[in-house]
Amino acid sequence: MKECDSKRILVTGGAGFLGSHLCESLLAQGHEVLCVDNFYTGSKRNIAHLLAEPRFELLRHDVAFPLYVEVDEIYNLACPASPVHYQNDPVQTIKTSVHGALNMLGLAKRLKAPVLQASTSEVYGDPQVHPQKEDYWGHVNPIGQRACYDEGKRCAETLFMDYRRQHRLNVKIARIFNTYGPRMHPNDGRVVSNFIMQALAGQPLTVYGDGSQTRSFCYVDDMIAAFDRLMRTPDGFGGPVNLGNPVEHTMLELAERIIALSRSRSAIVFKPLPSDDPARRRPDIALARAVLQWEPKVGLDEGLECTIDYFRQFVKEGDALAIPPATQERSLHAQAK
Repeated sequence: MKECDSKRILVTGGAGFLGSHLCESLLAQGHEVLCVDNFYTGSKRNIAHLLAEPRFELLRHDVAFPLYVEVDEIYNLACPASPVHYQNDPVQTIKTSVHGALNMLGLAKRLKAPVLQASTSEVYGDPQVHPQKEDYWGHVNPIGQRACYDEGKRCAETLFMDYRRQHRLNVKIARIFNTYGPRMHPNDGRVVSNFIMQALAGQPLTVYGDGSQTRSFCYVDDMIAAFDRLMRTPDGFGGPVNLGNPVEHTMLELAERIIALSRSRSAIVFKPLPSDDPARRRPDIALARAVLQWEPKVGLDEGLECTIDYFRQFVKEGDALAIPPATQERSLHAQAK
């Protein structure tokens, strides 16, 4: 990349799972990266290898408060993303989604910079249509335990679209479906990390309900490639656009695959299904294929093997199972998805 093509790019939630991979990708492209995180669930461990890079800057900050910086592009990834974390402080989760969106939109408006919002498949709630397309409005419980995240992200999408209509702001909305890979928090309560940690520790894998509920799993490298393509789309396209893997798997199938790939002897135990847990979740990615020329390339077994290798370090260190959920490196509030 020519020096004149290099941009200064802000990544909020940059020390989180997706954020750290995005920072790494942007640096590899020759850009300067300003990583903002308050380490509520993000971790310095995720970006430690980037700290010596002269084009990388780390700022500890909560996006629920205004931020005054000079950048060319903004990726807004800051928000706790797993039920264990976002339900730990639901009011702060809503503040992060809504106030964070307002602050990043205000910054983008002042700078005339494109801004990408990391939204979520949770805006569809427990969907009554399958697979989910972008024109589906969703089936969300606005007063349930998951609403702090679901409704916070839905409100953020509203704000992004209103800034687009009212201020002609160049916004991009990515509806992210289940994504996994190295740097996931070992105790984030998500199914992939739960199953892997249980399998590596020789503990029973906890399957809720009868295990017939489905999810679609996208490897992190594929998701980061989609972010890049979405940000590069013309100003006339802002989304929302579904980003995820359209291949559907049951929870029981996932548990059995992880046991086999990790060479574990763990058993599978069944527990009652949590409230408002979607029965089926699979993206329709026709829009992403048509507009972004993107679809996932990494197969589930290949991605799981890389993720299992990453998680082995925590079992060897013996520290992951002792980390209380949502308290590792706690600071003010908010984190990367």
